[in-house]
Amino acid sequence: MHQQAPPAMRASAPLSRRETLYGLGASLGAVAFSGLLASDRARAAAARPLAPKSGHFNSKAKACILLYMAGGPSHIDTFDPKPKLDELHMQKFVRKDKFASAMASGERYFVKSPFRFRKAGEAGIDMCEHWEHLAGVADELCIYRGCQAESINHPTANYHMNTGNRFGGDPAIGSWVTYGLGTENQDLPGYIVLPEVAYPQGGAANWSNGFLPPYYQGTTLRASGSPILDLNPPPGVTRGHQRRNLDLLAKLNERHLVRHPDHSELAARMENYELAFRMQMQVPGILDISQESAAVQQLYGLDDPRTAELGRRCLLARRLVEQGVRFVQVYTAGWDSHDYIERAHSQRIRAVDRPIAALIRDLKSRGMLDETLIVWTGEFGRSPDNGKRGGGERLGRDHNAKGMAMFLAGGGVPRGEVVGATDEIGEKAVDVAHPIRDVHVTLLKLLGLDDNKLTYFHGGRFKQLSQTGGEVIDELIA
Repeated sequence: MHQQAPPAMRASAPLSRRETLYGLGASLGAVAFSGLLASDRARAAAARPLAPKSGHFNSKAKACILLYMAGGPSHIDTFDPKPKLDELHMQKFVRKDKFASAMASGERYFVKSPFRFRKAGEAGIDMCEHWEHLAGVADELCIYRGCQAESINHPTANYHMNTGNRFGGDPAIGSWVTYGLGTENQDLPGYIVLPEVAYPQGGAANWSNGFLPPYYQGTTLRASGSPILDLNPPPGVTRGHQRRNLDLLAKLNERHLVRHPDHSELAARMENYELAFRMQMQVPGILDISQESAAVQQLYGLDDPRTAELGRRCLLARRLVEQGVRFVQVYTAGWDSHDYIERAHSQRIRAVDRPIAALIRDLKSRGMLDETLIVWTGEFGRSPDNGKRGGGERLGRDHNAKGMAMFLAGGGVPRGEVVGATDEIGEKAVDVAHPIRDVHVTLLKLLGLDDNKLTYFHGGRFKQLSQTGGEVIDELIA
């Protein structure tokens, strides 16, 4: 039987496209060919870096709203009651764990919670008495009591919770999510941060893009005044003028980019100019909450000075997610209660209770809760002990990295459940205990992303949010 010669032996016949590729595969040409393909893919990605992308697997959650309680809320005084502390109140505390408290000197005493707790919802979730509105949506919540941090200093703990790296400089979780999924609205940033006037400890590094391209950095919208400084053109400059200026700048930048294709910062800057131009039309309308009905504004507490500030930002978070923004982060501080915890925590709970409950109700009424993952957390928990500090109303709690509580809602998490537990005094997580990296891996999975596949080559190796890999907390996924 006649056997056809392999392509490499039929030199006299013209080579087909398939045969050409076959030959490349057996030579150094394959390296160059693969490089060309990679370059094409990189240019395509750079052209629309925030274009919607498919996740690694199907998921309910399409967007995330992260409610960040800066300062470290006390789990013992919010969602994790400890009756044992009633028995031990003001007895001397003997330290067993070097992470138990931020204060290492002086006599220490057990401190009971100044609050009463109640069972909320059909699930009977334990909540501090001041959670009046959140109690009404208790059956939508999944309280997680097993998280353990690694730092008891605010800046490093904030960096760890937000970026996975205690020392800062790495991409924030919102940057990783937009890198992996893009965004639904090309006229808005994929990752938006709604801070208070004063930034949390650690500053803007909490929402930095780190080593990811600049497209993925969190964009802050100011709490008062113009949401973004210099967003609108100066007097006398029309959108036509801006468009012509941008077109000329783009031509000059494109010429430079042809000569220096490795300058990704230039491509990012060009895209950011265009995005800012598009945002001039989108942002004012989205931030105009007067478009909302009086009933919705009242739901979020805009009629109450105690709740109006956070209520406005929670309402903006809903409007942004509704418009296709992938990741929204809302900050509110004041939880660092080393003393006067009864006064401080009761005020903070009342300030956030109504807006957060409203956000959950509003999303559910619009059919958006299943597709929106809500996360409530601080940077660490608080200790069951403190220095005596005069006793009475002056009592408070110090920082505690080994025990804390957070809650999740919507986006594929269990409804009306409590996951994990701390010990009888709330000092340390003892059931379903996981480090922050496992929480990050789980949040990514809820959004359809695999931490081991969501990587970026930097500094000679592929990097990921969890740093060295983590474990999915199965109990947090319905």
